[in-house]
Amino acid sequence: MADLPIKTVADSQLTISRLMLPEHANPLGNVHGGAIMKMVDEAGAICAMRHARRACVTVAVDSITFYSPVRVGELVTCSARVHYVGRTSIEVGVRVRAENPLTGDVSHTNSARLVYVALDDRGKPAPVPGLTLETDGQRRRWEAARLRHEEARARGRHTSSP
Repeated sequence: MADLPIKTVADSQLTISRLMLPEHANPLGNVHGGAIMKMVDEAGAICAMRHARRACVTVAVDSITFYSPVRVGELVTCSARVHYVGRTSIEVGVRVRAENPLTGDVSHTNSARLVYVALDDRGKPAPVPGLTLETDGQRRRWEAARLRHEEARARGRHTSSP
């Protein structure tokens, strides 16, 4: 791992947006939670791949919390950033907002934490670059994620095998 670069959170963070259409609706007329979850996983995976510069696979969705519904016609934005890196794993946090493009009203609809493992060319876990922490918020997120990672390992979860 000594020859891998050390990266910042900003090096891999990203934001993706998508207009929610009737095809995303559930029977209640709101956007189906699964559509939001898919978008969250896509944003998280891209963020992890940007950090590792390797293919990454989802090994865990540690948390996904829905605070309010998303309605058809709203613009959903997922902002993803690395919280923690292990030897081969990367925890990514994703914040989801919905915007009514006609009124400009924006709401924080949900948040999620996901864990990915980087893969080498043979599909085996591969080392990932380290992470430089530049702010107090990044240090707090790192420490909380480190504790979650240790607890998960102790329970036999989040192994380095996809």
